[in-house]
Order: sequence, then structure tokens, then C-alpha cells
Amino acid sequence: MKPVNDLANYLKAYDDQLRTDAETPSAIRVDALGTLRLVTFAGGRGFITYRGLGDLEGRGIAALVGRALDHFRADPEITRVEWKSRGHDRAPGLHEALLDHGFVPEKPESIMIGALEGLCNDAPMPAGVALRRISSDADVRAMSEMAEAAFGDPADTRLADALVSRLARNDGMELWVAETDGRMVGAGRLEPVPDTDFAGIWGGATLEAYRGRGIYRALTAARARSALAAGKTLVHSDSTEYSRPILERSGLLKASTTTPYMWSR
Repeated sequence: MKPVNDLANYLKAYDDQLRTDAETPSAIRVDALGTLRLVTFAGGRGFITYRGLGDLEGRGIAALVGRALDHFRADPEITRVEWKSRGHDRAPGLHEALLDHGFVPEKPESIMIGALEGLCNDAPMPAGVALRRISSDADVRAMSEMAEAAFGDPADTRLADALVSRLARNDGMELWVAETDGRMVGAGRLEPVPDTDFAGIWGGATLEAYRGRGIYRALTAARARSALAAGKTLVHSDSTEYSRPILERSGLLKASTTTPYMWSR
């Protein structure tokens, strides 16, 4: 067991280093509203995040939610907005205010934090599987289609378009895939966070028929080794109940939770 103070230190590093502009390196635009950061991404996506809500509660929080949503409603290109909440924040009345304004909560995820080195241990390459980093337009689009199938999402070119655009900007993001039987069967994204100790691992997806073989684990290790080579020491990830146990076995700790609340036009 890790000592409690490790968990507290990890969470402090997360709040201090990541809940800033570092959280949204691919933003097209960022506007401030009180303590909120109102972020516009490519593909008609809005995103609301913040370091905290201060002393606001009840009516004050409800009013802030309304003003934030009005900001995105005023942009006809925005079709969906995510409000990213964290379980360790003081935010009385936030859940109710979000529901009242048409936001729908998705499943909570675990905020996992730990040392990158732990992800590199005990991660053998599954037999018949090859990993590679991708960057071509065709590979990115094939990866996006595979990930949508793995998550059971409808086909949508907007994610691929946004990833292709980001790779063209060379902002540090890396895309990794696992291949076997002549097809892509797993994928994941690495996000080294500039001017911090952190790298983020995101978008881990494996086709259902290929789960349980260690593919996700191998992809995670490959991304961790790349982040270590870039000088990062800590990793963070918002994890589902599928990936959380894998990351815990590598020494990461559940520092808090995050619940995305989604609004659609």
C-alpha cells in the first residue's frame, strides 16, 4: 500500500500542474468566466473546466452554469458541451444546476495518478501483436474507426479530423496502435503536458474479441516508455472500471473521480 501522503501529494500535483491551460493543449480558443475556463475545440465541441468554484454555492453556482452555457449557445458551430467535474471539489448544488440546464451525467471515472516507471514493468508483448506509433492520415482514420467500434460509438469523422489537425500542429501528442491478424485491434493516445511532470494516457481501446490478451497493457507500457524518454515522471488518466484495475496493478492510485456532464444542442 502506498502511504496516504503519496496520494495527497499526487492530488496536489494534479490540481496545481494540470488544472490550467495545460489541460487543453489542443484548444482553438479559451475564454474566462469567473473561475471557469470555457474551451472551444475543433469539431463543434465545447468544454468547461476550472481549478475550483471558490465560495459559490446554490444560486451562485446555478447562475454560473447558465452563463457558461449561454456562451456556447451563442456559437452556432458548437453542438455539444462537456462540463468536467471532479469529486474532490467543493461544489454544493452543482449536480442539480447542471441537470436543470440540460446537462446529462455520464458514468464517473477514476482519476488515476502515479509514477510512469510502474507502467513499464510486467508488460510482455502479446504473441502475434505488433505496436507502432502512427501519424499518417489513413492510419489515424483507421484507428478512429476501430476505437469507435471498440467503444460501441456511431461512426463519426470529427474525432479523426481533430487528431489529424493536431498532428499537423506537432503539439507533442502521440498515437499508438496494436495490430494483429492483419488489422488494428487496439489504440491509445499519449499527451505529454508541457512544463509539468505529467503525461496523460487517453483513449485506450481494444476490440472486444481481442481483450484479455494484454494488448491494453502493452500499449500503456509503450506510451509510458515514450513519456519517460521525454523527461516526464508522472502519469494521469481518467479510467473506466475496465482499465482502472490494470493501472492499479502498475502502482497508480485512485486520487479522485471525475464525472462528465454532457449538453447537446
